[in-house]
Amino acid sequence: MLEPSIDELQKQIRSKYTLATLAAERARVILDEETTVLKNPKSLTPVGLALEEINEGLLRVKK
Repeated sequence: MLEPSIDELQKQIRSKYTLATLAAERARVILDEETTVLKNPKSLTPVGLALEEINEGLLRVKK
């Protein structure tokens, strides 16, 4: 099973499209800068790290 699950992620951001866009943008930044704000990340991939950051409430969408 993948962590975090889509159900958990949608508690933070309701739209799957917005969630995918935000995760992709953040993953590109993580890949370029090789840094994350997570203290104990579980994932090794940039997309996984971005999803973990979203799940922990570290990333928000501007309205």
